[in-house]
Amino acid sequence: MSLQLVRTLLKHSVELGGFGKVLDKVSIVSVDHGKIVAEMKVGAEHLNVYNTLHGGLIATIVDVIPSLGHFTHPNGARGGSSATTNLDISYLNSAKVGDEIVITANTVKAGKTLAFLEAKITEKTSGKVIATATHIKFVKD
Repeated sequence: MSLQLVRTLLKHSVELGGFGKVLDKVSIVSVDHGKIVAEMKVGAEHLNVYNTLHGGLIATIVDVIPSLGHFTHPNGARGGSSATTNLDISYLNSAKVGDEIVITANTVKAGKTLAFLEAKITEKTSGKVIATATHIKFVKD
């Protein structure tokens, strides 16, 4: 699956409205065989009451972006549907307005019915790790 197609999938999700709109500032940088890199500049709309990147948005990012990367794996979703069965997130540092974050994700294993994914969010300039995640998906052909 090409970079352009993955960008189109994300754009479509955002344009459908609903909850997908929270990812409207995410930009896909690269995809390759189950790996994906994306970036986002933290805006005021992404903050919690403490003026830091909202944990719910972090959870959404580490759910959706690795899933998009999984589509590019040779044993990826193959046009079928998938659903998250487990999402484990470690929140390690905060990000604030104006910070540019980098989301990197990898498909660790893509089996017949389960996919094992991992993700990391870092601050672009300093490399500070904001969050890490492991993600298991049920995949249906």
